[in-house]
Amino acid sequence: MLPNATTSSALAKLGNLDSASAVDRVNCAYQAFGEQLVLSTSFGIQSAVMLHLVSSQIPKIPVVFIDTGYLFPETYRFAQLLTKRLELNLQTYRPLQTAAQQEAIHGKLWESGLRGLEQYNKINKIEPMNRAIQELGACAWLSGLRQSQSSSRSELKVSEKQHKTYKIYPIVDWSDREIYNYLTKNGLPYHPLWDEGYVSVGDWHSTRKLKDGMNPEDTRFGGLKRECGLHEASGSPDYQI
Repeated sequence: MLPNATTSSALAKLGNLDSASAVDRVNCAYQAFGEQLVLSTSFGIQSAVMLHLVSSQIPKIPVVFIDTGYLFPETYRFAQLLTKRLELNLQTYRPLQTAAQQEAIHGKLWESGLRGLEQYNKINKIEPMNRAIQELGACAWLSGLRQSQSSSRSELKVSEKQHKTYKIYPIVDWSDREIYNYLTKNGLPYHPLWDEGYVSVGDWHSTRKLKDGMNPEDTRFGGLKRECGLHEASGSPDYQI
């Protein structure tokens, strides 16, 4: 159930935010969904932008962080730094099986081709995110996806409905230059691995530095795919594995 009688008009605005600023997009989402709105973060390369942009307007918004158990040490330290600095209401969700249990039962799924990757992502990312959405009572989700990040995201709109969940992308049309300017203006850091040549950061076993001749999309999942599943049809809260 959506929060109040003004929701219908607020929802209508979600489809008309193309020319709105990122701040207005966040405000509109909050007007529409109130306490049923969450923000997700991977504490990735540019995550400080969305974390600052949203938490400065909605200080207590639940920030969902999926800890797969396979993140870089630098990511955990970056998460601690930003959580403290921005006073985030961090909600950490983990897979139901530990890394050791998964490897004992399934082996190293990320080494088993596309099907293995898809199973790995369902266990480690989709199921925990679905659980977070359900336990937090959310019906809408703010995310920092951008059109310029990959071919799979190039047609993204400001908002969409993925089965039962409304998704809003406040910085969807931002360029890398706009990201840099925002970070610089607000004294915010990139992920520490940025300086080592990483343009995207996920799990240590499925993330590579960008090298000459590589496309940025090749740096994740061995180039087999770009998305982990959270932002595909199978990643919706009513999807079961």
